[in-house]
Amino acid sequence: MITRTVITVIAMMFAFESSAEVVSREISYKQGDTVMKGMIAHDNSTDAKRPGVLVVHEWWGHNAYARKRARMLAELGYTALAVDMYGDGKTADHPEDAGKFSSAVGGNLPLARARFDAALSTLKNQPTVDADRIAAIGYCFGGSIVLGMARMGTDIDGVVSYHGSLATQSPASKGDINTPIRVFNGADDPFIKAEQIEAFKKEMETAGADYKFVNYPGAVHSFTNPDADAYGKKFNLPLAYNKEADEDSWQQTQDFFKEIFK
Repeated sequence: MITRTVITVIAMMFAFESSAEVVSREISYKQGDTVMKGMIAHDNSTDAKRPGVLVVHEWWGHNAYARKRARMLAELGYTALAVDMYGDGKTADHPEDAGKFSSAVGGNLPLARARFDAALSTLKNQPTVDADRIAAIGYCFGGSIVLGMARMGTDIDGVVSYHGSLATQSPASKGDINTPIRVFNGADDPFIKAEQIEAFKKEMETAGADYKFVNYPGAVHSFTNPDADAYGKKFNLPLAYNKEADEDSWQQTQDFFKEIFK
């Protein structure tokens, strides 16, 4: 028999669950004289400090997709900052502009590091973040950025790259990398050549890095983004969403975070 007390407790539990939600807000921060415009997301069910995760956008810039991933992380109990690497929150609507924006930052490692560090400092200073437990994920351009930060010895708990560039002009040497790395790649991505994969693996081994490289057969570039098919068709680019690769890489990311944030 269910007592009135049990019914009350159950009702309170449902009320608590219904009142908890992911909240997000716009946030501006600066790198030098440049104003960066990002978005912070977290679950408001508790005021407790929790791990923080930086989300670095694709070459299109700080768009809805980066924000979506930040909210997904918030649903998992993290505080996430969808960062702005281009400044003023600007985005590109055409691959030509996206290429220019990404090259201007990605091709300038000191600038990329400064902008990443500005976002990192901003995230660490959030009241819902445990500053000693931080990770970063990145997509395409963002994947290459987080790998670059790991190569430069950035002190965070882990980085995850999804369909990001593996090539670098500044490969890591032994002892340079002090953060675990996870890389999720489309095996049929024409932008990532076999020799680049081999060079990356050799670099990681030489550096003594804790890394895992996952290659998804049949997956091409931007396989995590449901809008990839539309982008590919519109601009005649080899982009396509792959549900299986997307879901598996996201699950492996969750497992990775549980491991590093023990």
